[in-house]
Amino acid sequence: MSSAQLQERPLGRRAARRVGLTKVPQVTAAFWITKVLTTGMGEAASDYLGHTLDQVVAVGIGALLFAAALVAQFSVKRYIAGVYWTAIVMVSVFGTMAADALHVGLGVPYTVSTAFFLVVLGAVFAVWYAVERTLSIHSINTPRRELWYWLTVVTTFALGTAAGDLTAGTLGWGYLASGVVFAVVIAVPALAHWKLGLNAVFAFWFAYIVTRPLGASFADWMAAPHEHTGLGWGYGPVTAVWTVLIVLFVLLQRRSAD
Repeated sequence: MSSAQLQERPLGRRAARRVGLTKVPQVTAAFWITKVLTTGMGEAASDYLGHTLDQVVAVGIGALLFAAALVAQFSVKRYIAGVYWTAIVMVSVFGTMAADALHVGLGVPYTVSTAFFLVVLGAVFAVWYAVERTLSIHSINTPRRELWYWLTVVTTFALGTAAGDLTAGTLGWGYLASGVVFAVVIAVPALAHWKLGLNAVFAFWFAYIVTRPLGASFADWMAAPHEHTGLGWGYGPVTAVWTVLIVLFVLLQRRSAD
């Protein structure tokens, strides 16, 4: 899905200088691939830390790194690939921990958490639009709009995590089948926008939500032991490999931007 397909027309140079430089990347094929990779890496990294460290310690480390990454992102004046994608990775890692804590720690069923985060996301979108009159990522050029953007990103990760665990675990589809289903689902907004004229901003956020369970399902399938319908490669190795791929695609986007 290209930027032209899924987004509103970007601001011109004079307008961008007047209201501030955009803080998010252009939506290209590399963007979508990197986004899916960050979701899978975050899932694997969260599980790896949860299995190797005390749960409280792991969540504490994740929270600190998450906060530091967001502080760095808000402190820069324009989009910087390394800073932005580091923040996305940490949203993925910590978001997975938070969503898992609801289920493992508090015993909240995935059906309930999925419905809950769906309602929360709807509320975030409604208030964001009421305040700013746009949900387009091309409008992320003021601190307030950036705050709304990251609140939305965090909520989409939580929703996607719960939905992925719902299909793989509660519904019994397994990781591979869930990944294949979400790979099909993510193509729906692009086709609907192209063929049926689906609103570009709606199509973007629909696809954005699906990247979370898509990447996480395939990462879990690679890392989980055979008895849990996985390939048994291990969470540490999968985290490392997906991290290398993320770095390569971030460098590609940085080079393209230059």
